Amino acid sequence: MKIILASASPRRKELLKQAGLSFKTMPSAREEKITKQRPEEVVEELSYQKAVDVCGQLEQKMEEDFVVIGADTVVSAWGNIMGKPKDKEEAGRMLKDLQGKSHQVYTGVTLAWKYKDTPAMFYTFNECTDVTVFPMTDEEIDSYVNSMEPMDKAGAYAIQGRFAAYIQGICGDYYNVVGLPIGRVCQELKQRNLI
Repeated sequence: MKIILASASPRRKELLKQAGLSFKTMPSAREEKITKQRPEEVVEELSYQKAVDVCGQLEQKMEEDFVVIGADTVVSAWGNIMGKPKDKEEAGRMLKDLQGKSHQVYTGVTLAWKYKDTPAMFYTFNECTDVTVFPMTDEEIDSYVNSMEPMDKAGAYAIQGRFAAYIQGICGDYYNVVGLPIGRVCQELKQRNLI
């Protein structure tokens, strides 16, 4: 069965490789539409939209026996969803909000699979990890923002990058914070005989 990752995220690609999965990438170009409010529902909704889009494209190409992995990650602090910062100022504000406290990282994953002559099937789930950040000075925040590492990351940080110096602890799946709960993804694929 062909595995297709509906994302261009280098972190998600690396995690799939790390798990020993052979896959191709086909990022969804569909415009994201958020109709939900709770972070766990938002990430499920967005991952579903990506998986449906790519699954539809593959069906049009008459591809057979494939599974699409759609994923979306957000940082949530006190009910506020933090996506990717638009600029350095917003990145700095996000980090000021997160420093010295705990927050949640949610990743929604949708698996869309299709066998020859059968309709596509879908399964969506989410994973949540609690992350606690050490207190940071304004100088530390500015230095991190100026490294440009936060600019394409939900919540303006990369746990696997320089921001590791400020992580006090996590409760849950580390890889979920990186961008994909790879262990759970593999178990869900295995349970459905997709790998």
